[in-house]
Amino acid sequence: MKTALSIIVACFVALITQAADRPNIILVMADDMGWGQTGYYNHPVLKTPNLDAMAANGLRLDRFYAGAPVCSPTRASVLTGRSNDRTGVLSHGYALRLQERTIAQALRKAGYVTGHFGKWHLNGLRGPGAPILSSDERHPGAFGFDEWVSTSNFYDLNPLLSRQGKIEEFKGDSSEIAVGETLKFIERHHRSDKPMFAVIWYGTPHSPFRASDQDKAAFSALSEESQDHYGELVAMDRSIGTLRKRLRELALADNTLLMFCSDNGGLGSIKPDTVNGLRGFKGSLFEGGLRVPGIIEWPAAIKSPRTTLYPASTMDIFPTVADVAKLPQEAMVQPVDGESLRPLFATAVEKRSKPIPFRFQGGAALVDNNYKLLIEKSAKGKFQLFDLQADPKETRDISSEQPKIAKRLHEALLAWNESVEASVAGKDYPEGKVIPADPEPRFWTELPEYQRYFPEWQKRPEYESTIARARKAGSKK
Repeated sequence: MKTALSIIVACFVALITQAADRPNIILVMADDMGWGQTGYYNHPVLKTPNLDAMAANGLRLDRFYAGAPVCSPTRASVLTGRSNDRTGVLSHGYALRLQERTIAQALRKAGYVTGHFGKWHLNGLRGPGAPILSSDERHPGAFGFDEWVSTSNFYDLNPLLSRQGKIEEFKGDSSEIAVGETLKFIERHHRSDKPMFAVIWYGTPHSPFRASDQDKAAFSALSEESQDHYGELVAMDRSIGTLRKRLRELALADNTLLMFCSDNGGLGSIKPDTVNGLRGFKGSLFEGGLRVPGIIEWPAAIKSPRTTLYPASTMDIFPTVADVAKLPQEAMVQPVDGESLRPLFATAVEKRSKPIPFRFQGGAALVDNNYKLLIEKSAKGKFQLFDLQADPKETRDISSEQPKIAKRLHEALLAWNESVEASVAGKDYPEGKVIPADPEPRFWTELPEYQRYFPEWQKRPEYESTIARARKAGSKK
């Protein structure tokens, strides 16, 4: 009897230890939200009480970078821990290679139940978000997600989404829908012995902007476009509050790693300023195109909430999760460009040992703590060097004043670029080449499997003009 009781106690302790070792993990990402668009950065018109509360209770990353200055590449970096070009996702609408190993695949193999909710944009399709079809070989399930309620790209009020290949019409704000579906997933699985991994990729605040009258009421002094843009962010922030509140009610908050960021910098057309005075906007390798809000909340591990200027990026997400969940190194395709941020959870870390690299459409950059080397696409190899501590707005090139630093970073960037070229050619994979070949991005309106829905979708506000253009183009052939 005593032996049996000892075994039961030992098993119970083991289960508790296992749960503590394997937290639930939720990754949340906004779409085109700039670095300055939070209340905690004192935005002049936007209030984000729920993001502010999350930041005040966790680790606020004030130098957090998207992996690229546009959406699909950054999403690839989140799932793989690698710079976007390595994965075949050269720009928006490019497809993620099936040979890549993703964070969802690794966690599912480790015993997690996995779910994706919202924007995908890694299946090679362009155009406004359309429900992902079950015949799509690059749907979220192909990359490790057990359950998914997703769309190919941005989505707004009352969207059409795909539940594992079956099209459904939803009512309400897109952010609240994504969180609502995530919470259903959590409520289905939280009593099982499997930890949960959920990805929430908002369509907010990507254009076209469509907010409810109530959510945009506070911005009546702004242009119509900016009213809707900021109204979308109000709803998104509210959905963050809904998510955090329900996690507390289910007694899951303490051992859930909840992370928030954006996929690229803010938009230049929106006023007031979206990037808090930084140089550049979405699409640029300057700080305004790359730096985004970043927050990690995990009360069981981050016991002393604080703010850090330690540079970090979306390429660090997979290595961090791998460290937390004790995943093997082979869970990721090598080389990996990110590093684990777990040491920051318990203590302040001053300097990063591994620079953060970027490569996008002929340009490149390397962030090495306070210094940033930048090669613009039009510069034909000429580089600039910035001291981001003294000059965060990148107003003064100091390459001639700091030639040794400039030379060191330039050589490091060139060496890294060579390794990326090998990755682009498929040398990182066991086959030594890309299989199947990278498909060219296409608009979903070009595909017969979507054209059958034209009569049904042509009067929907998100598709009306897109379908009209496709029909006009088809009539000219």
